[in-house]
This record gives sequence, C-alpha cells and structure tokens, in this order.
Amino acid sequence: MSESEFFAGITGRSDDLSRVVQALSGSGVPFCLIGGLAVNQYVDPVVTLDADFAITAATGVAAALEAAGFVVEEHPHSINAVLPGSRLRIQITINNRYGSFPSRAEPGEIFGVRLPIARLEDLVQGKIWAASDPKRRATKRQKDRLDLARICETHPRILDLVPRGLVPEVDDMRYPG
Repeated sequence: MSESEFFAGITGRSDDLSRVVQALSGSGVPFCLIGGLAVNQYVDPVVTLDADFAITAATGVAAALEAAGFVVEEHPHSINAVLPGSRLRIQITINNRYGSFPSRAEPGEIFGVRLPIARLEDLVQGKIWAASDPKRRATKRQKDRLDLARICETHPRILDLVPRGLVPEVDDMRYPG
C-alpha cells in the first residue's frame, strides 16, 4: 500500500490533500504546510485529520478553494474548508506572525503530495505558540507539546529553541538521569 492510499483510507478521499494544494497554488498566494501534518516531514509520522496551512494574504484563497469543490467557512483569523466526502479538515491561518513562514518553506512530500512545508525552526515556533496559548483546548496544547518532544528527540539541536518549563519531556532530554 502506498502512502497516498494509506492516507486516502483515513480521510475517505484520495484527492483531498492534493486538491487543497492545487487550489492554494492556483490562488497565487504563497503558502506552506504547518502543524501536525508538517511535523510528519521531520519525524516518524503520526496520523492526523487536520491539515494546517500558513498564508501570506487571504485575498482569493476562499474563492480558489470553493472553485476546487471545498465547502469554506471564513473567520477573522482563519479559513476552514472541507471537501465533501473527506474527513480531512483544512485550516488556513490568517495571522501575521505566521506570514513569513511561506517565504522560508522547503519543498517536501506528505502522503504522496508535493508541497511547501514550513522549515523545522518555523514549525517549532508555531508549536511553541500553540502549546503556550491558554485559549486552545487542553488536549490540543497537549498534542502540541508532544509534537515538540517528538521533534526534539529526532533533532536535538532544536532543544534550545523550546522554552524551559514548557514541555517537561523536553526538559528531561536536556538533563537526562
């Protein structure tokens, strides 16, 4: 079974991720993958039904997604979308602090789909913001802390980027034993 077949078995469609990437590319707005799915580029993959993207501007993005068949909800700081028949949830962050991520993104491939992925240091910064946000659900913050620990296990050079006290497992890596 290929990676794309595996992902299609989870999301319910074989084209959901590729269609969102095509729509974002067609919008002309620079973008990159962030969040848990992007973490899979740098560490052993974990299944998620969320595909999070950072964009530099929102103009034309919702229309491009709708033209590609997505059902779109626009919010002040995000655009959410889903393709009928798919369980993959698309969230596009409209937030200035993520706005520079696309310019530093690196080419990658997730489940057979080629797309720009946030560089590791930017991804870690995004996870730190998310894990530190008291407005996020506790389970989401816990997953963000787990993602940071997974990254630090595989890429020890990242340890110094994670604030002390934020992730106890990362602190344990700094001071083993």
